[in-house]
Amino acid sequence: MTQEERRATIRHRTLKGGKIAINDGFSVIDCTVRNMSTAGALLRVTSVVGIPDAFQLVMSDGQKFDCVVQRRTATDIGVSFQPSV
Repeated sequence: MTQEERRATIRHRTLKGGKIAINDGFSVIDCTVRNMSTAGALLRVTSVVGIPDAFQLVMSDGQKFDCVVQRRTATDIGVSFQPSV
């Protein structure tokens, strides 16, 4: 079974700009959103070094998502979206 088949929701391919916000938004890391669903996304970054296991994703259109890392490679981060508190 592939990773795609195990997901509860279908992710749609996309190519959108975003920022990974850490330290309450005082530090940001540019990223590209490669695919996205209502439950999560795949983010591409230059390097995953220094990116914590939880952060806020701020999309170029102003949408914000609280994220938890589910998997990571050298340049990709798979995240699930968490409900806002």
